[in-house]
Amino acid sequence: MQIGRKNMKMTIEERTLHFKQPAGTSRGVYTTRTSWFVEAVDGQARGVGECAPLPDLSCDALPGYARLLRRFCDDVERTGEIPYDALRNYPSMLFGIETALLSLNAACSMQHAPLFDTPFCRGEQGIPINGLVWMGSYNEMLQRMEQKLEQGFRCVKLKIGAIDFEQELDLLKRIRDRFSHREVELRLDANGAFPFEEALYKLELLSQYAIHSIEQPIKAGQWAFMAELCRESPLPIALDEELIGVNDPDAKRQMLHIIKPRYIVLKPSLHGGMAGCREWIELAREEGISSWITSALESNIGLNAIAQFCSSVYGDDISVPQGLGTGQLFTDNIPMPLEIRGDQLWISKPF
Repeated sequence: MQIGRKNMKMTIEERTLHFKQPAGTSRGVYTTRTSWFVEAVDGQARGVGECAPLPDLSCDALPGYARLLRRFCDDVERTGEIPYDALRNYPSMLFGIETALLSLNAACSMQHAPLFDTPFCRGEQGIPINGLVWMGSYNEMLQRMEQKLEQGFRCVKLKIGAIDFEQELDLLKRIRDRFSHREVELRLDANGAFPFEEALYKLELLSQYAIHSIEQPIKAGQWAFMAELCRESPLPIALDEELIGVNDPDAKRQMLHIIKPRYIVLKPSLHGGMAGCREWIELAREEGISSWITSALESNIGLNAIAQFCSSVYGDDISVPQGLGTGQLFTDNIPMPLEIRGDQLWISKPF
């Protein structure tokens, strides 16, 4: 991205955000998360981007993160360009810098323009999203599931793998006793919780509840096993964690060709920033693989950028629910003109 502003300066602010409720995954429970906010300033114009690596998950959640981010920002200040090749292995940093420069360019247009010129970015239409049910106890998950259904979500995603599998099956049965697959789409995310030896059996049991798809049933890095599951599973499989750290285009193409999933789930902070996600989408299309975009516990700064990026990637009519509802998770979030209406994310007032 050429910005051509030699007087631009970039600053970095570290901030800790606090969850309203503990966010449970098969990797543990988050109560706080740390983000680094990159601000690009040129005269009176400013743009902000969020760098939000997740510990034990992001490939660039490394010691000395802030120092390395500062070095990349210095490079951008000096050259006026994003060093995409150097940032390939640092997706959260790339995403934050991309966002900061896009929003700076918008501010410098003197029109306070959105990041992209789409109906969503202009506040003319919403993006359909799934309702997310985090891991917890049986009663907690049941209550959260009921809330999502009452709010009108027609696509509900459940994170599974933390409680007894029979109880998780019971949760799914409760939904299907009330709503058919035509009324409510069910997605599952196992976060790699199933041992390979048990995975196919569990997928067969889950399939009786008309599941749309399941993300990452086994741990990442087992390409042969995952390819076998994709061939044999009665449920469509989506890759998520499997994509983390696979940043070279040839490696991406090889993975998709070998595993052949039905879907890939893309998070700019984890999967190569905006540039890397566009690359994933194009390579997946070559293999007949569909995709959708999800946020990854960013603040509203990151969520806003991901949502606008999503609208630019998939066009004016997004029919597949995206995973963009996590902006409501924090007690100390950053105000942005975003709101959820029913089961859609909207920009509440045009930029």
